[in-house]
Amino acid sequence: MADVRAGVDQVDRELVALLVRRFGYMDAAARIKTDRATVRDEARKAEVLDNVARAAEVAGLEPARLRAVWNELVEQSIAYEAVQWDRVRARD
Repeated sequence: MADVRAGVDQVDRELVALLVRRFGYMDAAARIKTDRATVRDEARKAEVLDNVARAAEVAGLEPARLRAVWNELVEQSIAYEAVQWDRVRARD
């Protein structure tokens, strides 16, 4: 069981590194977008969730489960981007 837990811990570290990259793109989006109202883009959110569901299905995973995980990820990304958008404009 220790090996399994060590493997999970390693994957978690890798996921954190990937999330750092993902949130870096949120930083870029916050700098690029000129209107705060565009931070939340429901069409893009739906596209991301559909992409994840398709990828999950191809990988043999339950699409609904990963869609739920990604829904939270996207919501947290939107919240982060909104904060960054405000910070960028506060410095101007």
